[in-house]
Amino acid sequence: MAATGRATRELQMKSQKALQTATDPVERLRLACLARGANGIKGLARTFKIMDDDENRSLDQKEFRKGLHDYGLVEITKEQADELFGLFDKDGSGSIDFDEFLVKLRPPMSQARRNLIHKAFKKLDKSGDGIVTVEDLHGVYNCKKHPKYLSGEWTEDQCLRQFLDSFDSDDKDGKITQEEFENYYVGVSASIDSDAYFDLMMRNAWKL
Repeated sequence: MAATGRATRELQMKSQKALQTATDPVERLRLACLARGANGIKGLARTFKIMDDDENRSLDQKEFRKGLHDYGLVEITKEQADELFGLFDKDGSGSIDFDEFLVKLRPPMSQARRNLIHKAFKKLDKSGDGIVTVEDLHGVYNCKKHPKYLSGEWTEDQCLRQFLDSFDSDDKDGKITQEEFENYYVGVSASIDSDAYFDLMMRNAWKL
């Protein structure tokens, strides 16, 4: 399921420490995101998505700089932001492809881990439309043991919505796309060194 508090804290500490010595601009941006926890990269992706007014999934230099600033990435200077933009703008067109940028920003992850993430998403996405909602979760995620459900404070739908929100970033729209799900687990994956443990965690969490 969602990353545990301990795993998140470990990831944040590990990333903050590595950030002090990292010199590669892409690595620095990646670590600055992960220092915000498993949701870090997903949160930045969301910030850029909101800024992409014309929905062409590309960003110019000004938008790129503004996105980093709005997300609060104070670790990245204006000079580093411009250097990063130059690295991603391979063809010198003055804009970068949003999806390519995200792929490069994600920490390297083995195909085996990626397959497990896709498998889990497929299981959640009962309607098969590429978006997971509260309706999809019925019968897939059991919240009967949730303390607030047991106390009668929350309905089943409220528990399911809270569960969905743990994968979502700031706007909490009650919908999770495969991209968001993968961006979330990329962060979790970065905090787990052992492939065997990641495999076990995913299989146990999602009954794969």
